[in-house]
Amino acid sequence: MDNVTRVIEEGRPEPERIGTTPAVQAEALVKHYRSRSGVIEAVRGVDLRVEAGEVFGFLGPNGAGKSTTVRMLTTLLSITSGTAHVAGVDVAREPDAARRRIGVALQEAGLDPRQTGRELLVLQGRLFAMSPREASARAEELLSLVELEEAADRRIKGYSGGMKRRLDLASALVHEPEVLFLDEPTTGLDPASRLTVWEEMRRINARGTTVFLTTQYLEEADQLCDRIAIIDDGRIVREGSPAQLKAELRERQALASDPTLDDVFLDATGRTRGRVAGDVQEVSA
Repeated sequence: MDNVTRVIEEGRPEPERIGTTPAVQAEALVKHYRSRSGVIEAVRGVDLRVEAGEVFGFLGPNGAGKSTTVRMLTTLLSITSGTAHVAGVDVAREPDAARRRIGVALQEAGLDPRQTGRELLVLQGRLFAMSPREASARAEELLSLVELEEAADRRIKGYSGGMKRRLDLASALVHEPEVLFLDEPTTGLDPASRLTVWEEMRRINARGTTVFLTTQYLEEADQLCDRIAIIDDGRIVREGSPAQLKAELRERQALASDPTLDDVFLDATGRTRGRVAGDVQEVSA
């Protein structure tokens, strides 16, 4: 099946055909911190380009600079040097404009347990200057998208972990962002809930939203991402589609069988297999 046919049949946008302006572009991105022991170089010259319509995976072990990079891209952290544009907007020069074009769902969902799911989404809409009618209609649309209609009028404190994750996704989509940043959205979920969130991400992406995904689960990146980048020690050490990266490793090491994305990650970062399969955070030096 050729690439165009695959895109049409899966109902997903083809990134290369959507437009010439990348959804995310970083050039020579650097972040330094000052500490009592001196300057800490958390991110050391990261270059990234994410095409509009992609699901882009950003992987790395703890302390590699992954979260720092994402926080710079989402205006949550200042940039020491270099440039970053999201949806065509310079995040350092125009942070407010950038925030209007992005959605962010962090690992810890910021949900008020006293509200209902519907109340939360309507409030978000009102904060983005929607009229009461517009906010209500948008909440209904999003509740349908993440399949929470039946729980819409229940208090969030009674939601399961998976339901909270889906509501947090919906909350990040209220203002119809061009780029959605998801920080480890399935960490701590049971397998059934994880698969449900995967489906939500696919549906969101199929509607044209670019997804920038950080994850500790390599299987998740392999299943969902068009391309991935692996960061280690503040630098990008591998980048490409999961299939490309696995093929390159097999050819370079003359392997008899196809490697997994776990193998690619371990090769790129020099880690060993002292961990649960698929959990990036448990690799050891």
